[in-house]
Amino acid sequence: MKTVSISGSLRENVGKKDAKMNRKHGKIPCVLYGGKEQIHFTTDEKSFIKIIFTPEVFIIKLNINGKEIDTILQDAQYHPVTDKVLHADFLEVILDKPIIIGIPVIIEGNATGVLKGGRLIKKIRRLKAKALAKDLPDNIILNIDDLDIGDSIMVSDIKRDNVEFLDIPNAIIVGVRTARGAEEDEEEVEGEEVEGKAEDTTEENTEKKEEKTK
Repeated sequence: MKTVSISGSLRENVGKKDAKMNRKHGKIPCVLYGGKEQIHFTTDEKSFIKIIFTPEVFIIKLNINGKEIDTILQDAQYHPVTDKVLHADFLEVILDKPIIIGIPVIIEGNATGVLKGGRLIKKIRRLKAKALAKDLPDNIILNIDDLDIGDSIMVSDIKRDNVEFLDIPNAIIVGVRTARGAEEDEEEVEGEEVEGKAEDTTEENTEKKEEKTK
């Protein structure tokens, strides 16, 4: 999996007023989980351009006051109007423990069924994968040249060494429908894509996370 580096600074104070002041100066309040203790820090707002506003996923090498920690972005909160990042949670990656992360699906080729007048339907844009960080692929590339009308590629069709895919096995990732069938399916596509988004976490991540302090 690709890596990207960002820098952070420990927060001297934790609270709403401090968080507001940091945002005013282009700093985003963040929390790092998964290690021996939670670490509250800030990072430049610009840092998120390369890790959020992209279809790719990364192992993030987080440098806090000279200490580098491998992490993944677990969650981010956005301003309801401007979509600016308000707060972010990072999770420490431990080499011998599996993590769960959404892997982007990339579609390549021209489906035979589309050439016959069918419509291509994409239902899952990210696959929820569980593996050690070293085994996680950058993306899942699907060639659709052989898909005829009525054909599809399901989650169960995807195989990668040492990677477990957690979405429903018979869920359709991409398929070709007749024009009429495609129109009927379009209402379902948006909902299924939401379900396909992965929440980044670890195998041992507790079901109930401590309340975030901003």
